[in-house]
Amino acid sequence: MQSGLELKGISKQYSEGGNQVTALDDVTLSVAPGEFVAVVGPSGSGKSTFLSVAGALLKPTDGQVYLNGHDISALPDKALSRVRLQEIGFIMQSSNLVPYLNVLDQLLLVKKMSGKVSPEDKTFAVTLLEELGLGSKTKRFPEELSGGEKQRTAIARALVNDPNVILADEPTASLDTKRAHEVVQLIAQEVKHRNKAAIMVTHDERLLDYCDRVYRMEDGRLTLVSR
Repeated sequence: MQSGLELKGISKQYSEGGNQVTALDDVTLSVAPGEFVAVVGPSGSGKSTFLSVAGALLKPTDGQVYLNGHDISALPDKALSRVRLQEIGFIMQSSNLVPYLNVLDQLLLVKKMSGKVSPEDKTFAVTLLEELGLGSKTKRFPEELSGGEKQRTAIARALVNDPNVILADEPTASLDTKRAHEVVQLIAQEVKHRNKAAIMVTHDERLLDYCDRVYRMEDGRLTLVSR
């Protein structure tokens, strides 16, 4: 696989109370650019560990993680930090917006972390916000936004560095059904429009129609449910 995200034979073990616990057991998954994949499963099944390994937040015990054909699983911490910032966009359960920054500055902060903010960066950020229905909200602060608007801002923030991969961890957990569908539909649209490889971990199986493939995680093992 030359582009997108690939997890190959991933296992993750850790010690708990003197016992060895297997959180992931020989997990293999490939997601191509433009694909939106969902992973469902009960609490404690390994979904969070899976997403942490896919997002270069945890190193696997065994196996490899490939990003655009490059094995990132053995990279040193400093290089992994750069990969997370530049190559992976995260959308979390809570929008985690900075309370004292307006909507546009939420995105520009990410650009500042990557280096100097150019006029083109600002134009791209505004374009993203307009695409996501936030064009009139650029100067609003988080306390002035609805839950759905906060999550849409979080989606834009995840896309502003033009990453190759989008990882969403229960992105609708704090939303009602209508807003949840709107948010996941927007993620799916952006994945297709911007040709990103995307994985969403979710408990909400009502949202799976927006995904290209669905996998179930159980006892650390991943199986295909539908395509």
